[in-house]
Amino acid sequence: MNISPLNTMNSNDWFVKVPAITLSFWIIKVMSTTVGETAADFLAVNAGLGQVATRTLMAVLLIAALTVQLRRPRYTPWAYWLTVVLVSIVGTQITDLLTDGLGVSLYVSTPIFAVLLMVIFVAWYAVERTLSIHDIVSRRRELFYWAAILCTFSLGTAAGDLATEALGMGFTVGVMIFGGLIAATYASFRMGGGAVLTFWIAYILTRPLGASLGDLLTQAKTYGGFGMGTAWTSALFLTVIVLLVAFEQYEVRAGSPLRASR
Repeated sequence: MNISPLNTMNSNDWFVKVPAITLSFWIIKVMSTTVGETAADFLAVNAGLGQVATRTLMAVLLIAALTVQLRRPRYTPWAYWLTVVLVSIVGTQITDLLTDGLGVSLYVSTPIFAVLLMVIFVAWYAVERTLSIHDIVSRRRELFYWAAILCTFSLGTAAGDLATEALGMGFTVGVMIFGGLIAATYASFRMGGGAVLTFWIAYILTRPLGASLGDLLTQAKTYGGFGMGTAWTSALFLTVIVLLVAFEQYEVRAGSPLRASR
């Protein structure tokens, strides 16, 4: 098939732009959320870039990755997951900027992000009449999708920090609570719960789960963590992500993706 430039592409030229929802999808998603928690801290503190330089760098990289992702007419694993990792980092930085830089309470930012996400979903459904990620087959739907994804990362960061820090639950309890909520969401899906609703609930919950897991692994033992540090944790999780994405990329190249049903 001849691939047209983005600005001349019509809706019939698009394939589904997101991956199938498999176990690999959720593993990469959780790990990308953990990287979002650890990589930003590593660059700002350990690498000595500082918060402003790190935020600027990550924002520029996200814009570049998102541009590449939007220009592709079908799901391309490396482009998609690179964008997710960068969205995770930027989403985390947005919440941290509000909390640490502007002094906005987590009790305030968490419901604000929840309302903002609801507004995005309402607008998305009003325009497209679907919130299913299996129907991401046009540029407009994909823009709604990425707006929602960015908001879920900011919301998940705020909710996770609210639970583990502001409410004093701690990292281990945070991992158990958010992991349990995801398990309950999956059980609800298996018992007939709406696929779209349960997907988005689980997607939101993986962010605080990943954040809690990242803090549990990186924080010093005196603070209830394992003391692995941000460098080793980020490197380990990025390696696993790269391997899984490389395998997906191989499968996409070897297979024959079908045009998405409309």
